[in-house]
Amino acid sequence: MRRTTETAPPAKRSAPAAAARRDLATAPSRRGAPRPRGGWTPWLYLAPALAVLGALLVYPVYQLGLISFLEYTQAQVSGGAPTRFRGLANYTDLFADDQFGQVLLATVGFAAACVLGTLAVGCALAVLLTRVRALPRLALLLAALGAWATPTITGSTVWLFLFDPDFGPVNRLLGLGDFSWTYGRYSAFLLVLLEVVWCSFPFVMITVYAGIRAVPGEVLEAAALDGASQWRIWRSVLAPMLRPILGIVTVQSVIWDFKVFTQIYVMTGGGGIAGQNLVLNVYAYQKAFASSQYSLGSAIGVVMLLLLLAVTLGYLRLLRRQGEEL
Repeated sequence: MRRTTETAPPAKRSAPAAAARRDLATAPSRRGAPRPRGGWTPWLYLAPALAVLGALLVYPVYQLGLISFLEYTQAQVSGGAPTRFRGLANYTDLFADDQFGQVLLATVGFAAACVLGTLAVGCALAVLLTRVRALPRLALLLAALGAWATPTITGSTVWLFLFDPDFGPVNRLLGLGDFSWTYGRYSAFLLVLLEVVWCSFPFVMITVYAGIRAVPGEVLEAAALDGASQWRIWRSVLAPMLRPILGIVTVQSVIWDFKVFTQIYVMTGGGGIAGQNLVLNVYAYQKAFASSQYSLGSAIGVVMLLLLLAVTLGYLRLLRRQGEEL
């Protein structure tokens, strides 16, 4: 009896697998894939702005760094002495100065307090704008824009008058008599902090208010129906959704408040009694122009630039780790 061997017919491939293979076979290779249109067109549109930024930013920063490595005083400016390369000697002298360390700590603490105060006032008023009617909202917006548009030197002079020990109305309302706000170190810093927050909170308020208006109303209604308070809604709903916007206003506030100059210079008379209210910007001005040590003033400017870059990049990196895109 003959034994016959039969081979089983091949199993039919599933439809999804066959379709995937067919699509893979007909898909264009990576080299032959069509490139996105545009090419250099966006860069051509950006070229004028980049040229202006290069002229106004890159070249001054280059000159600032160059002078910080030279011996550049009034003698070199007037041509009475040749310019000499000092390397890192200016930075060594700067970090060896005890006053620089004190001014640096005062600047960091003052800037941090200004940033926190600005964010707190701006965010609180932004939430308030969503709770009031149209007419009070318009009045608050106009008042905030007026504070924002006021020149810094004008605002500083007005605040000095308001807190003047002889003619200012604040001391009369608080019953402080002839108390001088600019005499003590911490009271002078507090006075300048109030003025900085007053002229800075409108940017935060308007930016955060625009972000809140973009949040779907159903989300806020659901949180309110669940019994969440206004503070809980802000902390658990609005703040996480507004994190990219809060990151932008925080970085902007850090940059602005870290390099405060006019308010300190005008309201404390150039840094306060015996330099007790000096910040880095005013300290650099004194070194560069009052003492004609332009190389030391440039070194202070480079240190400020590096600190701001470190803080900004560190904050942006933290936001990226949390999954936010800026």
